[in-house]
This record gives sequence, structure tokens and C-alpha cells, in this order.
Amino acid sequence: MSTEAKIGRLPLAGLKVLTLEMAIAAPLCTRYLADMGANVIKVEREGSGDFARQYDSAAGKNMSSWFVWANRGKRSLALDLKQTSSLQIIYKLLASTDIFVQNMAPGAVERLGLDSESLRKLYPRLITCSISGYGSSGPYRDRKAYDLLLQGEAGVFALTGTPEDTMKAGISVSDIAAAIYSFSSILLALRQRDFTGEGSHIETSLLASTVEWVAPYLYYNMYTGQTPRRTAQRHNLIVPYGLYPVKNGKVNLAVQNEDQWRRLCLTVLERPEFATDPRFDSNHQRVAHRHELEPEIERIFGELDIDEVEKRLDRADVPFGRVSELGEVVNHPQLRATGRFVELEMEDGTRLEVLAHPFGLQGLPQRLDPPPTVGQHNAEILAELQEQEKSGKASL
Repeated sequence: MSTEAKIGRLPLAGLKVLTLEMAIAAPLCTRYLADMGANVIKVEREGSGDFARQYDSAAGKNMSSWFVWANRGKRSLALDLKQTSSLQIIYKLLASTDIFVQNMAPGAVERLGLDSESLRKLYPRLITCSISGYGSSGPYRDRKAYDLLLQGEAGVFALTGTPEDTMKAGISVSDIAAAIYSFSSILLALRQRDFTGEGSHIETSLLASTVEWVAPYLYYNMYTGQTPRRTAQRHNLIVPYGLYPVKNGKVNLAVQNEDQWRRLCLTVLERPEFATDPRFDSNHQRVAHRHELEPEIERIFGELDIDEVEKRLDRADVPFGRVSELGEVVNHPQLRATGRFVELEMEDGTRLEVLAHPFGLQGLPQRLDPPPTVGQHNAEILAELQEQEKSGKASL
């Protein structure tokens, strides 16, 4: 099936997105829009483009692994936004744009006259989406923000690490959270436009998005006055839950309810008395007495090899897993069996494996256009703009 035919079968085919974006949060949001068929035009700085291109050189010059992840399926328009002529191009493009996304530095779009209030006066059906670190108001509104900083501000550090020291999460949780909420909010705004005929403004912050993910722990603190202690590779409010050593490795154990706990005691630990011991007969008690329980679990597991422990866990129907290195994830039998990796042909002819899009709607094809080089589509986009002007398509 041709690329055009695939796009035509995707739910956002026919929608046009213009984005002033950099780094991860906004690019990942608009990549999801592109995955679903939208025509995404990525405006980049002339010359170097999005600075995320230089995070590494894993996929070639100006083509970092991060950039490949967050920018496939888009077209690149390289402009110098300090020039009046470039701004004129932006305004002309916006006349036929459905969705405008930006995560520029605080105050930048206002200086350019591209703030949501100004744009929606000109283009009433336009959906605008601003992604920032802290939001457009409040004492932190002018702070520049990156994932590392927001993990600290939102409490991720406070929950991650050992009792002695905090740690960041190993992935860009704040960027990803903001990207997902921005993407889903855009879908809601499109549906709302179907009813009202008018666009709307979306404001997403990394802080608000990350705090939503931290919420259960905030509530625990608010309602009890206590702060859960950091427990490294184990859960701070569920026991047993986490990584436990065995004779020749470690097993990742996740006991979520009392039935699983009883089966663990009977079939895996072979200590049925633990299930009725008042110190361990509820999760609350197990957390309170984890200093007594977990050494016992470690002692029993320490006498067994990994295969025996997993055999018992499987027989008891207690959830478990192994901890994979990245190379093992790439070759994970479940991912390979379910077709989670697909092949992408880059502009230079090289072929890269990438993850298929994560949307589970049955029958959706995979759109596999490569990430663009800087300014790759300037001539194409400007030619389309000329045709638009000739045909008199002035606005949505």
C-alpha cells in the first residue's frame, strides 16, 4: 500500500498542523498527530534546526535517536523568525492550518505576535496548543524548563532512589506526560470544534502533567501527613513488590492483592503460616513489618535458582518478571512476536528499525515517513502556499 493510501485511512488525514517546537514534549505530541495521518509542518531554525537533533549522532549527523523517536512523519520548514518575510510565511500557512502547537521559550510567541489570543482572532477555527514548563501564569511562568528540572519540582525525585539519596527517573517522564496530555487535549478540541464550529486554546505544562502522575503519593501525604520512604527497587507502599535476589540472579515480584499473597506463601515460599501471621496478613501490616518479612523472603529465595523460583511463581499464578537490559528489550520475544518493531527508510537510503505507533485501534496502518532533514521541504511547502493563494483559500 502506498504512503498516500495509508495516510488516507488514518483518522487525522486531511488535518494540517503547524508547529514551532523543539526538544521532546511538543515534538512527541505532534509526532502522534503525524502517526495518525495529519500533515505536520515543523518550523525549524535555519542551519542547525531543532537542537534535539544534536543530542547524539546514533542515526547520523543531525539525526539523534531522540529526534528519530519524536519527529518521524513530519515535514521541515527552515525559517529565520527574526525576518519579517518568515513571519509572513507563518501567517499565510496558519490561514489553512487546523492546529498550531508551540513550546518556545516563555514570552517568545507573544513577541512574534503568535500567541493564542491574537491568532484565534484572525483564525476562529484554529486550535492552538501551548506546552510550557510551568504554565502561562503564576510566579514560575517565565522559567525555562527541561525534563530533569520538572522531575525535581514535581516530586519524582522525592519518590525515586534509595532512602539515602534521590534519583531521577531514567526516561523523560515529564516530557512524555506533557506530550500525551497535549495530544489527547487536541483530539478533544477537534471533537469540540465539530459541535461549536470554533477552535479553542490548550495549555499544557510539564509541571501539571507530571504532578498528575505523582498524585497518589501526594494524596497519601495530604491525608496522612506522612511521606513514603524511597525504597530503591521495591515499592514504598506495597510489600512484597519489587526486585528480590535469588541464588543466581534476581526476580521482579509484584503481589497486588491478598489472594496472591496467600498463594505466594503456600506455593512459592512454602511458608503457609506467613499468610495468617498478624504481622503479615494485610498489605498495611506487611509494609509496617517489612524489616521482618523481606529478609525472610530473601533468605528463602537465596536458596533457590531463578528457574525454580519462576516455576513456583508461575504455578502459583503470582505476577513476576525479569529485569531486561536494553539489548534484551530490543529482542524481547513478546515484542518481536507481536510486531512492535517496523522498518523505516531514511532519506539517505539507510534503513532503521523503529517502534510501531502505540495506538491500539484495530486496522490502523503504520505511517512510516522518515524524520526530515533541516529545511528538507521548504520548496515543497512554499509551492503549496503559492497554489493556496492562487486558489483563494484564505482561511479555515
